Amino acid sequence: MDIAYIKKNHMAKKQPTTTAKRTTKTRTLPFNDDIDILKIFETEISKAQETLDNIDKIYKKDLKWFDRFSDSIAQIGGSWTFILIFLLTLFSWIIINSYILINKPFDPFPFILLNLVLSCVAALQAPVILMAQNRAAKRDQARAELDLEKDLRDLHIDQQSHKILLALQKDVNKIKKKMKIK
Repeated sequence: MDIAYIKKNHMAKKQPTTTAKRTTKTRTLPFNDDIDILKIFETEISKAQETLDNIDKIYKKDLKWFDRFSDSIAQIGGSWTFILIFLLTLFSWIIINSYILINKPFDPFPFILLNLVLSCVAALQAPVILMAQNRAAKRDQARAELDLEKDLRDLHIDQQSHKILLALQKDVNKIKKKMKIK
């Protein structure tokens, strides 16, 4: 909602008033006393903030199962839990093949099978993580655009408030001149 909408739907109609001495028209206040403009602004700003907060839900709603799967892989693969379990697995593999199965290890010292497994994990995990990062970048871009829209709306409200304050200052100065007050 912007200032134009508020002015169109929430401002009282200007009614010309007449005085007994003169028949000239004078201005009345453009705002209806029953309407709280600040409340309307706060409501609109909170709606925009709620949309920003819910953007993750909006994006996750339209994801396909393999997109959700790659997101969960990326979330797991980028955690300390994964790193610690992976290191524990590597050290266990090395210890089992080097010290426990000395007579007949299933993967002797150069650990060729271990290298093959690590290469496969890296080859599969890297593109999945990149896909998840691309989706996160798109989501962040949408969040940034919505945030910019909200900021521009707030700026527009600030500009309109500034114009209103300047008009009020001019009116107060005119009244002071008429009443001969400094």
